[in-house]
Amino acid sequence: MPPARPSIWIIVPTYNERENVGPITDAILAAVPDAQILIVDDGSPDGTGELADALARTNKAIAVLHRTAKQGLGRAYVAAFKELLARDADIAVQIDADFSHPVRYLPSLLEPLLNDRADLVLGSRYVKGGHIPRWNVFRRLISRGGSIFAGVVLLMPYRDLTGGFKAWRTPVLREIDLDGLHAGGYAFQIETTFRARLAGARIVETPITFEERRAGTSKMSMNIFMEAFLLVLVLRLKTLGQRRQRALNTTD
Repeated sequence: MPPARPSIWIIVPTYNERENVGPITDAILAAVPDAQILIVDDGSPDGTGELADALARTNKAIAVLHRTAKQGLGRAYVAAFKELLARDADIAVQIDADFSHPVRYLPSLLEPLLNDRADLVLGSRYVKGGHIPRWNVFRRLISRGGSIFAGVVLLMPYRDLTGGFKAWRTPVLREIDLDGLHAGGYAFQIETTFRARLAGARIVETPITFEERRAGTSKMSMNIFMEAFLLVLVLRLKTLGQRRQRALNTTD
């Protein structure tokens, strides 16, 4: 008898995504028919959470996790990771609800995990084959510059550290102190990849094309960029401090 296929959960965080939540769940299940979807809604005032509940009532592959208020993307993903660990999921995928992460890349994102070649797969806009067709120079500078800065300071060789299209083997998430994560937005993506690398995870990148959202408004801001910049410095300083303490302990 062939081994059972791992349980795959796709996490879809939402805040005011009523126009997108139905189409994105349909598209995900068309791309990965045996996947399950966890919608994490942060109390959207536009009724996204209620619509998500209606979708879950008609499709057993969809579950909904309600949070009472908007607390940031990072907090939403931490809540989702904990929920999926409690459900004994094997694979957890991060994807935006607005179609900026095209669902056609889900199979290539999952393939290294399913074939035991990686523990974390980063959907990358900056490796060969990756594209961002409609971004202006300012957005490219923030995203690419942030990835380069984080990679240099934190000694990580990956080209896209700020992207949010990622797939995890859940044992890696168990090795990360989820309650100790304190970042949202770009910073959350950098921090989780950094923590996974410290935990010894095998990390690979696969090319994607990043699209503009189909409906709604972007939640990107300069505050998110500054949070990422400061977090990288904090993580570097903490790592240096921990290494220094370990060195002192070995000489005692």
